[in-house]
Amino acid sequence: MALAKILFICTENSARSIMAEAIARHKYADRFEVYSAGSHPGTADSRALAVLNSHGISTEGLFSKPLSAHRQQHFDYAIVLCSKTAAECAHDISAKHLLAWDFSDPKQQGTLKAFETTLHELAERLSMFVLLYDKQHQHEPLTALNLCKLLSDDTRLNTVLLIQAEQELCVCELTAALVETQPKISRHLAMLRKAGLLQDRRQGQWVYYRLAEDLPLWASESIKQFATASASSIQPLLANLNAMGERPVREQLCCS
Repeated sequence: MALAKILFICTENSARSIMAEAIARHKYADRFEVYSAGSHPGTADSRALAVLNSHGISTEGLFSKPLSAHRQQHFDYAIVLCSKTAAECAHDISAKHLLAWDFSDPKQQGTLKAFETTLHELAERLSMFVLLYDKQHQHEPLTALNLCKLLSDDTRLNTVLLIQAEQELCVCELTAALVETQPKISRHLAMLRKAGLLQDRRQGQWVYYRLAEDLPLWASESIKQFATASASSIQPLLANLNAMGERPVREQLCCS
């Protein structure tokens, strides 16, 4: 499954955000793809790098970067580490979630102790963030009973079969194919994702859903059998989808 993408932001990308990037890469590389940037980038502070190294945290590849370096990327989380920058970058970064963590700039005190304090506070805040993230994204192992319950609803069954046929679809495409409201489709997608049946990926302003890569083989085979058995009922839904044209025409029609 694709790693969630996080961008840490502060003014100069010289201390707070660059330290957060290093800590997150060091401790949570199995969960997140991590970046950092500054609204007015400077140079990585040598004291920040020294404190990171003293705790065995790699500083390889760390340097101050502008926000513009990430304008073509799309993040699951953009985490702003100072209130001033939050207002400046709110419209400059594409992110599913924009979080504001207001940390004091250790450079204002200018002591190694201040950088040590910032490191420990960032590590603690990241630990809390990851605990919440894991809780929100954990799901019980998929069982045959759970799969049958999930797919006993026509909307969820047809959603899964359409995605199985098309590889991946966005909410707008499913809304058009199923002739349902977007809130209803989004609600069912959330249930399927929470159960571990679907996963999503972001591309620009669109979120696409596909069958989970770690779906058990028996579940994948069951969905294929359901698709074969439901072929006649799925064809009209596929016709609705095809009436939208191909991408990017579909995106222009319903996702703008």
